Amino acid sequence: MSGTEMDTWRIAVLGDGGVGKTALAVQTYDPTLEDGYRKQLILDDRMCMVEVIDTAGQDEYATLRDQWIQEGEGFILVYSIRSRSTFDRLQIFRQAVRRIKRGEPTLLLVGNQCDMVADREVSREEGEALARQFGCEFIETSAKTAQNVDRVFSTILRALRRTKEPYKLEGVTPNLAEPAETKKKKRKCTIL
Repeated sequence: MSGTEMDTWRIAVLGDGGVGKTALAVQTYDPTLEDGYRKQLILDDRMCMVEVIDTAGQDEYATLRDQWIQEGEGFILVYSIRSRSTFDRLQIFRQAVRRIKRGEPTLLLVGNQCDMVADREVSREEGEALARQFGCEFIETSAKTAQNVDRVFSTILRALRRTKEPYKLEGVTPNLAEPAETKKKKRKCTIL
């Protein structure tokens, strides 16, 4: 594990009421006094402090949801595989995130309640297609059995890291101890 470096992230979980947003968060995170969960963990040999904001899905809470989106850095969009309407409303949540964050935020699409396949209304292929449309990854989970719950949070954290550290994707790690100006000076050659 690297020294004292610690990533700190705020992740908002968005979706209609009843899709299992809170159940996903409490599987892994410790409740705080507000509608959030916090945990310190080690991911890929680096310490992380993660705060998960559990948002209300009902339209009455749209103003609060906008505030939570503003505070968030990564966004988990959750629907129930047992409810077509929760899947169809994901466009609304994505549009709200894009409007408030102005751009292409880090998203993860989650189809929850995959332990209830007999009641499935949304196919896995539909979830994968929507994730491609949104430009994000897709995972099916069961908050009840904890299937893929840890994977959801590790996936979104890795995606957030890639936005802050794109050089790691290329396998190049800059020497962060030296300012860029110093590096440029070292490349100069003087002939006397």
